[in-house]
Amino acid sequence: MTTVLMVGTRKGLWLGRSDGDRTAWTFDGPHFDVEEVYSTLLDRRGGRTRLFAGCSSLWLGPLVRRSDDGGATWQEAPVKFPDEVDESVTRIWQLVAGSDERTVWAGTEPGAVFRSTDGGESFELVRGLWDHPHRPQWAAGFGGQAFHTILPHPQDPDSVTVAISTGGVYQTRDGGRTWEPRNQGIRAEFLPEGQQYPEFGQCVHKIARDPAVPERLYLQNHGGVYRSDDEGGSWRSIAEGLPADFGFAVVAHPREGDTLYVFPIQAGEHRYPPEAKARVWRSRDAGETWEELASGLPDRFFVAVMRDAMCADDADPTGLYFGARNGSVYGSADEGESWRQLVSDLPDVMCVRAAVMEPV
Repeated sequence: MTTVLMVGTRKGLWLGRSDGDRTAWTFDGPHFDVEEVYSTLLDRRGGRTRLFAGCSSLWLGPLVRRSDDGGATWQEAPVKFPDEVDESVTRIWQLVAGSDERTVWAGTEPGAVFRSTDGGESFELVRGLWDHPHRPQWAAGFGGQAFHTILPHPQDPDSVTVAISTGGVYQTRDGGRTWEPRNQGIRAEFLPEGQQYPEFGQCVHKIARDPAVPERLYLQNHGGVYRSDDEGGSWRSIAEGLPADFGFAVVAHPREGDTLYVFPIQAGEHRYPPEAKARVWRSRDAGETWEELASGLPDRFFVAVMRDAMCADDADPTGLYFGARNGSVYGSADEGESWRQLVSDLPDVMCVRAAVMEPV
């Protein structure tokens, strides 16, 4: 078996490969080196291996590229609004496999969700969310207005939870026809006192779903780390014990319930880890307590790790990975206990995704 690591950057895609022990890596790239790659997907459904990359360029616009031969060749599918909608997609921020073999979800900037029911060959706007009465009031975060999180429920194909910066968490239970905000308890620290817990308008940075309890969600906010035990119906803070409650990434362990990882950074103008030390923090009790994971990580690290630039593979033991805005990628083959640099000097890393696959 081969572990494949997709690294999307501001100037193209790199593909890393390693054997089972995940210590020695080879990388090839860049693929489509004049395009921004903000989202990737490793899809193993239906007994085949398929790679997806959400690409944007000034010349070609936004495209979903897919490969069935390990990245040797790629096919293209545009993601665009229907003619009657006076908007243009600028970036594809999220690509996620649906609950069946043919469904692929895409989240975009401006804030919209698209769905493919033909394996990624074409995408259609989810009108129920685009036509939501809240949408005209959604703002844009510093990085743009983007649906960066899409979480299909693993047991209910009609239930999907999404998050947008800046708008908050929304959920459908009827396959996308209607959507409701799910932000109770999430603080919008940038709003005036007395207005910091609105129905919507929070700047959510990322959400992850617990593998053992699908209704349990973990959320990294623009200030705050939260947990929900009722699939977003209510949220409570789990930030106590962390060196900072700001950050972008949150990752759930793929098999172990109650285990999650975050990469805290400082808020404001700093946007690098506290004391400039690259550290991953792990909780094994759903955020009640936290432990610092530092072995092999640098003590001078003046860059951030973005919302989709940290991930876990599905091997045993689980591998963890993160990429940074200085073009470095770090990996752990022992669930975060120790780390090593896998590659350096890439462009600004925006996303990483990894999985164990049959060799291609």
